[in-house]
Amino acid sequence: MIWNKEYECMNRENLQDLQLRRLKKVTHRVFERLPFYKRKFEKNRVHPDQIKSLEDLQKLPFTSKSDLREGYPFGLFTAPLGEIVEFHISSGTTGKPVVNGYTRGDIQIWAEVMARALTCAGTTSKDVVHNAYGYGLFTGGLGTHYGAQLIGAKTIPISGGQTKRQITIMQDFKSTVLTCTPSYALHIAEVAEEMGVNPRNLPLRVGVLGAETWSESMRPEIESRLGIDALDIYGLTEIIGPGVAQECERKEGMHLFEDHFLPEIIDPKTGNVLEAGQEGELVLTTLTREGTSLVRYRTGDITHIDYQSCECGRTLARIGKIKGRVDDMLIIRGVNLFPSQIENILLQIDEAEPHYQLILERRKGLDELTVELETSPHIFFDEVRKLEEIEARIEREIEETLGLRIRVRLVEPRTIERSAGKAKRVIDKRKLK
Repeated sequence: MIWNKEYECMNRENLQDLQLRRLKKVTHRVFERLPFYKRKFEKNRVHPDQIKSLEDLQKLPFTSKSDLREGYPFGLFTAPLGEIVEFHISSGTTGKPVVNGYTRGDIQIWAEVMARALTCAGTTSKDVVHNAYGYGLFTGGLGTHYGAQLIGAKTIPISGGQTKRQITIMQDFKSTVLTCTPSYALHIAEVAEEMGVNPRNLPLRVGVLGAETWSESMRPEIESRLGIDALDIYGLTEIIGPGVAQECERKEGMHLFEDHFLPEIIDPKTGNVLEAGQEGELVLTTLTREGTSLVRYRTGDITHIDYQSCECGRTLARIGKIKGRVDDMLIIRGVNLFPSQIENILLQIDEAEPHYQLILERRKGLDELTVELETSPHIFFDEVRKLEEIEARIEREIEETLGLRIRVRLVEPRTIERSAGKAKRVIDKRKLK
């Protein structure tokens, strides 16, 4: 099923011609409208007229999140304020937020890419989309809403929270498509079981899950608990929101809508562009945005890119699951690791639930990492020896896989805080001086 066959199945040569035309236009747009970009271009000794091929993209300067914060609130809008019809703000917790301004044209683009994304997941006008992403300044709720409505699907704008009510509405309204974070999908299954409802008997058939990093090992956990296909979606406020890339039912990477977003993978340390298939930081250039046009925006997300066509018929490049963020990488006693690598191991433990937190502390000048992991309800906490055996087994598995000895502490079921939004996986208790 294809939402926009003209662009999603375009041959690579024609797509690159389209990308180049749009790239030339957007470089002129930012250069002519924003002193910020003009200064950056001049510092790199490059002018928009020098962009003759897609390879010339590498001549252009990067844009960072700190650049966007310095422009707060409207300093980096590339359309007059009078043409802006909607604002969204990043969910970051440090420093000034990043503000994204949308023109009417941007809203139409957003609706289309989200409609493509939902269609990748098999959504049609016959579906009932249970949209549990947060509405408001967060982009998840409204972006999904716009796409579902463009398809003609019935949309339930329920947002997050009140999980028991959500389950009742799923039953009564016959919701078929669930859109939320993967951690909240697991929470829905957990609450349904507490209510005496078999979550596999809910009418849901597919989940479009994103807004947080989740490992491949979490997919079968969600699918078995809810009886659905769990598909990954990717987006970020700075670019447009959800709808930048989406997994199709083949589950072999997320199709990136390259006619609107031009991707690169770079070495996060050197900034050098990497070959297809190599893992690095994703960089995106908006090719069609009006309100907030960005050139070579460093997303901070670690992934790889595959330009091979998919068996679904789409010819768009696919990015792999986001492994983590450049700034989320933990360095423990000289070993680099991402939380998702630990998650992959934890989700293989039969005696545990898929709820965990990583506790970072500093002891005697050294960083120490402790994993707190919920046990399954059938494990009794008065069996101290049994718990110690499980903890030791998990510690060995982590050490053998990651080369790092860390402490594992099993905790009782439902003692780790649940969230309707992004799960808080890392608790940093270090007192850095």
